[in-house]
Amino acid sequence: MIDVHAHITSRNFDEKLLQKILTSAKEAGVQHIISVSETIDDANDVMTLATQSDGMIWPSLGLHPVQYTTTGERSVTMDDWNSFQPILEKAIQDKSVVCIGEIGLDFSKHILQQNANNVTQDEPTLRQIQSDIFKAQVELAIKHGLPINVHSRSAGHYALSILYDCGATLIELYQESRRKRVLFSIPPSIIRSPQKETLAKTIPITALLLESDSPALGPEKGQDNEPKNIKISAEEIARIKSVSVETVVDHTTQNALRLFKKHQPSANM
Repeated sequence: MIDVHAHITSRNFDEKLLQKILTSAKEAGVQHIISVSETIDDANDVMTLATQSDGMIWPSLGLHPVQYTTTGERSVTMDDWNSFQPILEKAIQDKSVVCIGEIGLDFSKHILQQNANNVTQDEPTLRQIQSDIFKAQVELAIKHGLPINVHSRSAGHYALSILYDCGATLIELYQESRRKRVLFSIPPSIIRSPQKETLAKTIPITALLLESDSPALGPEKGQDNEPKNIKISAEEIARIKSVSVETVVDHTTQNALRLFKKHQPSANM
């Protein structure tokens, strides 16, 4: 199994817990975990932890539209991007990332009301800043042929418009039909989410992936999640589709390998 989206950082898991989590994931059958960044600190952390994971963690770097401070969440700024851009570009040039993400737009009201100094700022300006930073990262991904991991909250139409304007395309899984399809990842919270259950029922198994989104979206609300729990996702998808767990694991793993085939880290990562 491959966990295609997790936040494996020191901010979320201390060193002792992190090693336990990786061991538990291996025992559950997880081969690789794609760990995504959100901030500059996350980026450095993701890269360091990936080099220490004996190839288990595949790093993905991106600047998230929401940044975290000691006083709470705020919208990303151009100062954030100016500091982050060299880190991202170096990682791309070094071929040390499998994906660019987590990037995107978050037009939630409480996010758009805050700037870097926690002072109310013009919302259209913050929307534009988010859009410019998202577009810059999408363009980098397209230029270097990297997949994109997109976050969108209260901004779906705007995010899609930027992707289309930049010429982003969807991964092509069905060459025989020459149809381009999007991949959907299912977290362990599917067992308590009718919406995700409907999604898993509707989407063909050939277009599904497994994700933990650790430490969020666990099987139990309010409790930290971890990569080993993608097995719960696989089991629930198997139940919904009346197929074996092995069938779900095989399809989702192959889908992930196709998506990241050209970008898998070298053996020394």
